[in-house]
Amino acid sequence: MRKFLALCCTIALAAVIVADAGADSRLRLSTTTSTENSGLLAVLLPPFEKANNVKVDVISVGTGKALKLGENGDVDVVLVHARGLEDKFVADGFGVDRRDVMYNDYVLIGPKEDPAKVKGTNSAVEAFKRIAASKADFISRGDESGTHQQEKLIWKEAGIKPEGKWYIAAGQGMGAVIQMTFDKKGYTLADRGTFIAFEGKIDLPILLEGDKSLFNPYGVIAVNPKKHPNVNKEMTDKFINYLTGPEGQKIIADFKKNGKQLFFPDAKK
Repeated sequence: MRKFLALCCTIALAAVIVADAGADSRLRLSTTTSTENSGLLAVLLPPFEKANNVKVDVISVGTGKALKLGENGDVDVVLVHARGLEDKFVADGFGVDRRDVMYNDYVLIGPKEDPAKVKGTNSAVEAFKRIAASKADFISRGDESGTHQQEKLIWKEAGIKPEGKWYIAAGQGMGAVIQMTFDKKGYTLADRGTFIAFEGKIDLPILLEGDKSLFNPYGVIAVNPKKHPNVNKEMTDKFINYLTGPEGQKIIADFKKNGKQLFFPDAKK
């Protein structure tokens, strides 16, 4: 009986040790839908997980929600794309060690018929004015994501408060909004990475690109361990160094869909 009880105690102790080890071998990442929808995370995370014997738990939402998860201490690290919100997140004490990771750009896509006549313009502001004037359907992310933040900045610069039946706030991720835009033959602002990933599924041309207001940088930020002591700081530091180091930057540079590069590494040397 004593041997049996001793064996039970040993098994119980081993279970606790394994549970503790398992808890330490997970990293919670909140990120934008573009990194998930584009397929980048599927190639970027496995090498890090294997090298560090860790499982990265991904929560893919709009940038605003991703930062809110960091603010609440529900994740260890965030990978997002809305510099104004990122800077506020750090300034308010919720994040530390923000670093540039990569960039791409936004594109305005819409139907080939182009009822708002935006093709040929070289200004996002002018294109948005034409869409509003024509009352052609515009599908907005409507979710406080990085893309939605950029869209709102363009509307503001155009001096327009978009409202009415033509302006549809979807409250969805980028992939779902691109599909909805195709179904409705409307317009939307999309990050180029997700658009390229969806090119084979939808038939919507790029009608405007290259405007400087469409630049789209991504940053990684550690959740402040002084604010939330429960965060996995050691693994977060390793993850940030991986993303901004030679291996992560090369994977980002090499990631392509349909022969096109979706993101461009931008970590500062």
